[in-house]
Amino acid sequence: MKKITILSLDGGGIRGIITCIILRYIEEQLQIHDRASAKLGDYFDFVAGSSTGALIASIILCPDEQRKAKHSIQKGLELYSEKGGDIFQVSFWERLVNPYGLFNEKISQEALEKNLNDFFGNLELKELIKPCLITSYDIEKRKAKLFNSWKAHLSTDNFYVKDVCRATSAAPTYFTPVQIKSMYGQIFSLIDGGMFANNPALCAYAEARKIPFAEVLKNHQKPNHPAVNDMIIISIGTGLESKSYSFRKMQKVGKIGWVNPIIDILMSANAETVDYQLCQIFQTLGQRNQKNYYRINPSLKNASPAMDNVRKSNIENLIQAGLNYIEDNKENLNQIVQKLIKNKT
Repeated sequence: MKKITILSLDGGGIRGIITCIILRYIEEQLQIHDRASAKLGDYFDFVAGSSTGALIASIILCPDEQRKAKHSIQKGLELYSEKGGDIFQVSFWERLVNPYGLFNEKISQEALEKNLNDFFGNLELKELIKPCLITSYDIEKRKAKLFNSWKAHLSTDNFYVKDVCRATSAAPTYFTPVQIKSMYGQIFSLIDGGMFANNPALCAYAEARKIPFAEVLKNHQKPNHPAVNDMIIISIGTGLESKSYSFRKMQKVGKIGWVNPIIDILMSANAETVDYQLCQIFQTLGQRNQKNYYRINPSLKNASPAMDNVRKSNIENLIQAGLNYIEDNKENLNQIVQKLIKNKT
């Protein structure tokens, strides 16, 4: 029986460039060692994403006419490098009257929505080529909203991919909340899934346990309802936070001063907690299976931790952060490549 290969992608705004750089290396190695036309979407059985990670997940799971992966990860990298400035642009006047997003959302959603519509069009969630989990949070119902592409086939819970990506990207203080409508007509009021699962790897693990993969993928070599020893999980972050907060300063900032730090801390801390939990789960396995969980989260080096810093110099620094990680971790990344090849059906 082959393993279920799971890819989990963190949120992080423009820092998703780091994720794309690492995935590009993995895809290039698949092309060298397996087949020249290899695309990531054909090698993973299940992909989960929050915010910017959900956008990348949706790109690599777009179908071509044969229901295979349509896009190389290079398409994602081009989208960030070419459209990032457009999506995250804030005019001088907006900076002047709305510093730091204190009075309304920091960035207009119009450019984001236009680019999502241009890229995904009327593609539906159920049309993605593999099971996919995307996170968001319903502010009216006060509960997590998890978009699940394989369940979209079985129920009324189907949506346009562009709307799902807009919902999971609605990070408070950056973009406004959004109301989206399912294909069945049900309305949801949503914000960024990174608020509770910026690292969605544990959500992916829990969801994968319930999926009858042999049936969904129409392949008897894959197990239904896999246990942890049936999984390979690759979890990719958007860079380790390096910003610290002075104890003396934070003692006196008050509620407004805590807005940005609390979001920053919540998102990075929940990512670290998920990594700890999955490490402990995999440590219960035998020695060989213990090595089937990978957490990849490069140092930001000279790159800004801000999710909306689209200066040319920062984009280059994000690219370099990804490249530096690859240079220092080729052995691990090459192990992942070989496992993906071995477990592809």
